[in-house]
Amino acid sequence: MPTKAELKQRVCDAIDQHKDEIIAIGDAILHNPETGFKEVKTSRLVAEQMEKLGLHPRTGLAITGVTGTFSGAKPGPALAIMGELDGLTVSEHPHADPQTHAAHACGHNAQIAGMLGAAIGLHAAKAGAGLAGEIRFMAVPAEELIEVEDRLRLVEEGKIEFLLGKPEFVAKGYLDGVDLAMMVHMISDIEQRSVLVDSSNGAVVKRIRFLGRAAHAGAAPQRGVNALNAATLALQAIHMQRETFWEKDTIRIHPIITKGGDAVNVVPAEVTVETFIRGSSTEAILDANHKVDRCLRAGAMAVGATVEIQTIPGYLPQVNNREMGKLFGDNVTQIFGPEQFALGGHRTSSTDMGDIAHIMPTIHPYVRGAAGVIHSADWSISEPEHAYVSPAKLMAMTAIDLLYDDAGEARHIMDAFVPKLTKDAYLAFQRNLFGKQTFQEGGN
Repeated sequence: MPTKAELKQRVCDAIDQHKDEIIAIGDAILHNPETGFKEVKTSRLVAEQMEKLGLHPRTGLAITGVTGTFSGAKPGPALAIMGELDGLTVSEHPHADPQTHAAHACGHNAQIAGMLGAAIGLHAAKAGAGLAGEIRFMAVPAEELIEVEDRLRLVEEGKIEFLLGKPEFVAKGYLDGVDLAMMVHMISDIEQRSVLVDSSNGAVVKRIRFLGRAAHAGAAPQRGVNALNAATLALQAIHMQRETFWEKDTIRIHPIITKGGDAVNVVPAEVTVETFIRGSSTEAILDANHKVDRCLRAGAMAVGATVEIQTIPGYLPQVNNREMGKLFGDNVTQIFGPEQFALGGHRTSSTDMGDIAHIMPTIHPYVRGAAGVIHSADWSISEPEHAYVSPAKLMAMTAIDLLYDDAGEARHIMDAFVPKLTKDAYLAFQRNLFGKQTFQEGGN
């Protein structure tokens, strides 16, 4: 049997031999962006690639998810290597779909290319002979929490329970039997080639509907109840809460008005708002959520409007496993040289990989290979080889570290890991977050 170092080199050589194919996969997804739970073309591409590798893909998971399994020679732990199928809606992005406005302005196309690239390298190098356990390659839908109304409709139709792909994978049992998980996210704003932060923010989602009474805005505004005024007051009240948040909680609240009225000469009778409430811990998020609800009620009460407040579970805060991260970082150093991996810190963005990290050892490192501002029109893959091919090598190498021989590294990490939540406790917590309340003048 080859040594671990020899096996890693074989896999990297195999990935290099297939690098044009891996880059083509990433570019194909870039030019065919789809939003969450609608990633039909992307999931078909993934399934076709997995079929070629003999991974026996399962399709239609959480509507569009795909999984395939690569087996080692001996029994052992199961490692999930994940990639996200979906894009965003960024209409001005140069590669945006002209009809749907979907665009890969976050680099998820690189995630799928890297995930499949790792599978290609491990398969071509026949690496399973040196591994214990299995690698489950998972293309997961809907990491971006957008199009909330569409997704709530899917919930009502019984097609999904949660609005994000990884919570849906947990709920449907697709992660049952998985012991560890990892994925790589593309990034542009770091000095090193790769970074693994200790943590990142979680979030809950709010859908708010202010209801007033229509009237002629010029002739009889006094007969109306202005729902837009109620919303404006509520948003100002939220802004005035800023100083009440602890810096360590990194609270972020960023509402948008999705409907501001029906006509300029009619007192707005219905105004709708969406917002995320982000924070570094569930306790901080729930505290901020309480304060936001209080502000929403205050805005409605001030003008005599009614407000409907819907709370929806979003992301749990991410906590990366340091031991897995160090293995990943050693591989970054091997490929890119010293001082190219940073470990530690906190980011205020959110990922549903945080939900997985509450249940099992998980890492969500970033690799630099893009330019521009993430989630914007100028985001682009600036270094295709580093964006698509390097993550494939890094994830495959880390998988070998974890599962080589008798999977000693994986077993050590699993034995030391104390989950924040069991699967059942996680699902109970998320389900309990769903809620809808109505407040009106004279009511409660």
